Amino acid sequence: MDQFTLNLIFIGLSFLLYFGIAIWARAGSTSEFYAANRGVHPVMNGMATAADWMSAASFISMAGLIAFTGYDNSTYLMGWTGGYVLLALLLAPYLRKFGKFTVPEFIGDRFYSKTARIIGVVCLLVVSITYVIGQMEGVGITFARYLEVSKTSGLLIGAVVVFFYAVLGGMKGITYTQVAQYVVLITAYTIPAVFISLQLTGHVLPQTGLFGTLNEGGGKFLATLDQVVTDLGFKSYTGHHTSTLNMILFTLALMIGTAGLPHVIIRFFTVPKVSDARKSAGWALVFIALLYTVAPAVGSMSRFNLTTTMWPGAAGGDVYSQSAVSLDSIQNDQDKEWMRNWQVTGLLNWEDKNGDGLIQYYNDEAEPSEPLATVIADQNLQGNELTTVNRDIMVLANPEIANLPGWVIAIVAAGGLAAALSTAAGLLLAISGAVSHDLIKGAINPDISEKNELLAARISMGASILVATLLGLNPPGFAAQTVALAFGLAASSIFPVLMMGIFSTRVNKQGAIAGMLAGIVSTLLYIFTYKGWFFIADTNMLPDTPDAWLMGISPASFGTIGALINFGVAYLVSNATEEPPEHVRDLVESIRVPRGASGPTADH
Repeated sequence: MDQFTLNLIFIGLSFLLYFGIAIWARAGSTSEFYAANRGVHPVMNGMATAADWMSAASFISMAGLIAFTGYDNSTYLMGWTGGYVLLALLLAPYLRKFGKFTVPEFIGDRFYSKTARIIGVVCLLVVSITYVIGQMEGVGITFARYLEVSKTSGLLIGAVVVFFYAVLGGMKGITYTQVAQYVVLITAYTIPAVFISLQLTGHVLPQTGLFGTLNEGGGKFLATLDQVVTDLGFKSYTGHHTSTLNMILFTLALMIGTAGLPHVIIRFFTVPKVSDARKSAGWALVFIALLYTVAPAVGSMSRFNLTTTMWPGAAGGDVYSQSAVSLDSIQNDQDKEWMRNWQVTGLLNWEDKNGDGLIQYYNDEAEPSEPLATVIADQNLQGNELTTVNRDIMVLANPEIANLPGWVIAIVAAGGLAAALSTAAGLLLAISGAVSHDLIKGAINPDISEKNELLAARISMGASILVATLLGLNPPGFAAQTVALAFGLAASSIFPVLMMGIFSTRVNKQGAIAGMLAGIVSTLLYIFTYKGWFFIADTNMLPDTPDAWLMGISPASFGTIGALINFGVAYLVSNATEEPPEHVRDLVESIRVPRGASGPTADH
């Protein structure tokens, strides 16, 4: 059976499963659509949360970024997992105890202001739409390769799929679909990682293979990888090369951004009890760790496989002992078929610049070492000839590079789509809830019937899919980089107002409104300055380079500064204006009362 047919079978079966669950669990009320009727078991919710969380950025893009940067991009692992600790300890149980459906609803009630609620909606929309762009990017890339269509066509196909099961099922359908998607994605991520770890190091566990020794008398895997990439003019894989300040700020932005993501927070509104919210966060960390502890190995091994494909001598420890890959082998050899497959998508490409029939891969932007300089002179190299390697393809291409069985490649395709679609659905639900429940019912038409509110939620979800698809055609970076911008926006706008809403009785509506506006506007302006407005090409005011960044702070790291601005402005304005009403201060105190205490907000 050919690979294309296998891909269709695995992808088709997974989609049938998702559609079947969506029809079976179709939401019939607003309670089911927004919060699955608060009846999800904490273990199931933890699994669904993990699937909601492990998006295209985690499954497809994170290991690709680690593959090409190494240690410096471990910030993604530290920030994203650390955020769940903050969420479990500081937000999830208290927000569940408050007993509302959405994040803006909490903001509006806690700060006794319809204006605060509307600004919360705006912040949620900005964060969620930016985030979902990254998911649509992952969907487009996966469909492009495995259905052998263009990236744009893949994006449109994915939009139709997510529209069907997300609009139909609401939170109830999405929850059970995400449980199935977690099983698919973790299986798809782990199986090829085990195969490749065995192939390279003999270790069954990729986590230990990362620190193991290469087979057939090779040296330590990471030491060899370091030597290979530095021989070709790239920075050492295990070294730290970027600004430490920027690294710290970026990690913090990912952490507090994680804790402020609306589509993750609403998952904790679906469990029966307050204590279940904390349990859900714990289980989510367990399920997430199954992938995140494998990701460094996947990234490292995919970089090794790519490099040794381009320089076969590197596999034996001498990168120059065998010449680079030939055009003839790319066009005719079975083990190079993966290059032909990915070239069709436009995400991998090469150019024989010196006409020698070989494709040379090296860093032509750095001063070459003596051996590399000799090769450049002897072969009259005109620059790096592997001209395009989209980092988002590395996880998907890794099984093909390693010549794994066709069924492994097919299940990776299904897993990549499961990761992207599960998160896209959760984000779209957060968006539709904000529009229908907070904007339409909360501000425009409080007397809207439940039937019409449910219809408005589905229409707004459909409109959100359309907007995300259009913006996904021209994303501001790789999937994980686009998602990182969303984390910065969540860190600067939503996380501070939730923290102050729970732990401070002094912050009032004026402070909350001023803080949210100051945080998100400052962060958006910083992103606009270096990335362009609404991700439109060539509209940035300054070049997006470390030398141009303010104090070396990248746009993705500025969320931490935006959060500090939010906290500072909120406290200054609150202290300059009147205290919140007494009933609001009592409400804040009651949210933090231990489970079982009396009062209307105690564990419901």
